[in-house]
Amino acid sequence: MATGAVERAWCVVVPHHASGARVARRRLAAELGDAVSPAVLADLVAVLAELVGNAVRHADPLPGGVVRVAWRLRTTPDGAQIRLQVTDGGAAGGPLIRPADTDAADGRGLHIVSGLASRWGVDRDGLGQSVWADFDPVPERPGLVTTG
Repeated sequence: MATGAVERAWCVVVPHHASGARVARRRLAAELGDAVSPAVLADLVAVLAELVGNAVRHADPLPGGVVRVAWRLRTTPDGAQIRLQVTDGGAAGGPLIRPADTDAADGRGLHIVSGLASRWGVDRDGLGQSVWADFDPVPERPGLVTTG
């Protein structure tokens, strides 16, 4: 019986436009819907939508007017670990959790990310920034094959 980890990764380029979040959500749900529980999938979709939405609203696009969306599923004997990552061209200021007034129309996105993900952060390089969110361990769907 093998006990090692199995890792699968996906990368999707979406438009730097509100429609990019919809494309990313649908692709994530199609790829991970059979791997995780519906509740976990709902959390993943919500976080990815927030990260792509923030990239579109607050950051520059990557060359070609796009945002790169990636996720990685790593299954181990202890459960599944998932990382979501959204890469854009960067912004003048980095993503920060800010206080949101109860009447404010926006400002809650990173609160949602922080509440649903195990942890999140930002990596910067010469091309832009990547905002990532980790989920671990997450319940897998029954019958998911976790060893290769």
